[in-house]
Amino acid sequence: MKIALVLGSGGARGYAHIGVIEELHARGHEVVAVSGSSMGALVAGLLAAGALDDYTRFAKELSRKEVLRYADVTLSSRGFLRAGKLMSVLEDMVGDVRIEDLPIPYTAVATDIERRREVWLREGLLVPAMRASFSIPTVFTPVRIDGRLLVDGGVLNPLPMEPALQEHAELSIGVSLFGRRLGLDPSSPDHGASADKDDAGWRWPNLTQSVRNLLPPLPLTNRANPGHSGDPDTNTTLLQNALRRQDTNMSAFTMMSTTLDIMQGQIEQGRTAMNRPDVAVSIPTETCEVFDFHEAERVIEVGRSIARDTFDRVGL
Repeated sequence: MKIALVLGSGGARGYAHIGVIEELHARGHEVVAVSGSSMGALVAGLLAAGALDDYTRFAKELSRKEVLRYADVTLSSRGFLRAGKLMSVLEDMVGDVRIEDLPIPYTAVATDIERRREVWLREGLLVPAMRASFSIPTVFTPVRIDGRLLVDGGVLNPLPMEPALQEHAELSIGVSLFGRRLGLDPSSPDHGASADKDDAGWRWPNLTQSVRNLLPPLPLTNRANPGHSGDPDTNTTLLQNALRRQDTNMSAFTMMSTTLDIMQGQIEQGRTAMNRPDVAVSIPTETCEVFDFHEAERVIEVGRSIARDTFDRVGL
């Protein structure tokens, strides 16, 4: 069957998209058009370019520390991750291919932050389009394309069904990453992947501390005595202060990712009320956190398992 596939935003849960695609291919279906927001745009672009298998192997080998290295920390005022090293990997995989030359029609959805409007990227270089679509505001630096300053497509359209409705396909499938609980307990020993030997004790909830450790020791001036920076053992940088945990049980990153899930989940419900997919695959938010990019193998299998159950239920 010819499928128009729509892949939603949701950070590392987007690895589940790969499992859904694997299940579609295993059943003999053909994806004839693909669109996506954020991580969905990344996976969709790699699928359209024929490079998804290469990326899947790369993602499965990532350790927690390597994820931080590829994130490429910067002190930019527009975001503190450049992802330049990841972009180099993607460029090696797909080259300088243009969207209009892809064998599968592709749409990456981004948000014009200055004009406050949704943008469909359907021509131009593929890699910058994918990079623009996953530029989570304040986390990743934005991308300027054709004079527009672009950030994450999930800001306005987490599951962009509209492009798929314009394509000639027998069926549309939408993969949402904001599903309801399916009994997954984040505290379960089975929920988290086992740590690599060189990663022991390093967890994503401690990402803020890891980022602080990478930053240069910029002393904070003592207001009472501007010429004295205070005790060197207790000094911290302004950015370190900004990244400090807000609560003993919830890091700043966890709080931010949960907020993104809530907002985008609500936006998605409203956007898809009028443009529903023929088949909806729903990945629960408890599958992993937004920044758990070291858990590719497990999350891919979650996606494939849920897709298998969904397709069996609808007879696909």
